[in-house]
Amino acid sequence: MRLRSAANLAWQLALLVLILYAALGLRPGQISGFSMEPRIDSEEYILINALAYWHGTPARGDIIAFRHERSAPSVYVKRVIGVPGDRVSIDRGVVSINGATIAEPYVRFGDRRSEAAVTVPAMSYYVLGDNRANSDDSRVWGFVPSSDVIGRAIVAVWPPSHVGSLR
Repeated sequence: MRLRSAANLAWQLALLVLILYAALGLRPGQISGFSMEPRIDSEEYILINALAYWHGTPARGDIIAFRHERSAPSVYVKRVIGVPGDRVSIDRGVVSINGATIAEPYVRFGDRRSEAAVTVPAMSYYVLGDNRANSDDSRVWGFVPSSDVIGRAIVAVWPPSHVGSLR
C-alpha cells in the first residue's frame, strides 16, 4: 500500500508542476547549436516565459525565443541587439547602436565581420548570437518580426551545473 501511495504522490506532483508551467506561461526548450555559447551550451535545457511580452516588448539584451522559418521550421534563441528605430552597424565585430559602441560582456567568441548600418523597422528586432563566430542570426537573414517572438528565455534548468538566470 505504501508503494502505491508514493507513486500516486509522484504523479500528482508531476501534474501540479505541469499545471504551474501552463499557468505561468513557461515553456521548456532544448538548445541545439553553439550560437549562444558560452552563456547557453548546446543540449542545455531552458525555460521560456511565453507571457513575458504580453504587456511589453523585448528590450536590448533580452534573450528571446522565436519561430524561424527561413532555413527550416524551428525555434531559435538569440540576444536582442536592436529594437524598432535603432540604427545598428557592425565594424570589424564591434557593434554600434545609433552611433554609440555597445559593451557586450557576454561575447567571448567574437569575429571580425562588418555589416552596413541598418535601421530596425517597426515591429521587428535585430538579434545576434553571443558566439558571433558561430551564429546564424540577423546578419544573415535580417530582422525578426515581433509576430514570430515566442517569449523570453529566462533560466537554464539542465544540466544542474548550469542552472541559473539567462540575463
